[in-house]
Amino acid sequence: MDAVTYSSLAALSQQVFPVSHTDNMPDSPAAVTAPWCLTLLAECVQEAQLRQLKAFLDNRGWPVRGLDILACRPDCSALRLQLDGELDFHDARLALLELAGELGVELTLQPGGTQRTPRLACFDMDSTLIQAEVIDELAKIAGVGDQVAEITLAAMRGELDFQQSFRKRMGLLKGFTETSLAEIAPQLPVMPGAPRLLRALRALGCKTAILSGGFTYFANYLKDNHLAVDVIHANQLEFDGGALTGGVIDPIVDGARKASLLQEIAEEMHLSLEQVIAVGDGANDLPMLSLGALGIAFHAKPKVRAEAPQAIDGFGLDAALYLFGLNDRQIGKLLGE
Repeated sequence: MDAVTYSSLAALSQQVFPVSHTDNMPDSPAAVTAPWCLTLLAECVQEAQLRQLKAFLDNRGWPVRGLDILACRPDCSALRLQLDGELDFHDARLALLELAGELGVELTLQPGGTQRTPRLACFDMDSTLIQAEVIDELAKIAGVGDQVAEITLAAMRGELDFQQSFRKRMGLLKGFTETSLAEIAPQLPVMPGAPRLLRALRALGCKTAILSGGFTYFANYLKDNHLAVDVIHANQLEFDGGALTGGVIDPIVDGARKASLLQEIAEEMHLSLEQVIAVGDGANDLPMLSLGALGIAFHAKPKVRAEAPQAIDGFGLDAALYLFGLNDRQIGKLLGE
């Protein structure tokens, strides 16, 4: 299908899913009344994809009770289907992940009640808010890149204990200068969609936190220069004479610590976990991804994508806004676009 308009996408989806549509994008999507929501993300939605999805849902007895078009742009279409019927979330999510791979789209399942703006959003930093693993970048400059990268990959795959791997990696960075850190910070590439998502969350009144196994040095740089972040918890670098000692300042922010911090911040804000979401990419993010209303694996490793409640793979971080039940018109008004 060539570049689509809202009306043509509405007509196409009406053919496949005969539920109510409007000719133009409304100010807000319909209220969620079904027990489940399924969000389809694709660069350009094809009729064959929708028909295969309908057959899949029909075969499982999950009728579509409503459909909203949340986005219709040259680079992204987003459709939200409200699903009825009884389903086991774990089994349904895995089946939909497999189907999404076959169709070449993304399919994200969530309870209908979670289609709302969170009050607290917690983010991993490395490979989530930025397109890099900072410790690997430092290691390359220090000449120990291959050694540190292998330890990092093993840790992210869940093959090594994070705390042990972190201590090993920091030991290899002994002598790295603070001057070099200051030169690296401005070069870290921010993840596409991250500034837009964080600005939208702030406009919606949602507090945001970085909970990272990376370093406060770089998290603070992002907060001061690029991202609308409220709270930071990450690892502190230990210096002596302007250079890294190779040691570690406890407590190390590992997976268990991230989950604990998420709960502590929520309690301090007098929020229930149903008002909290978490976003990350690695195995050490899974504990916090399992806690809130949504746990979004972003551009994640296969193991993490398979275990996390929700996942976004082929789009920018701001695609998470569709999982809050917002359409492009609402998002544009929030951001003054």
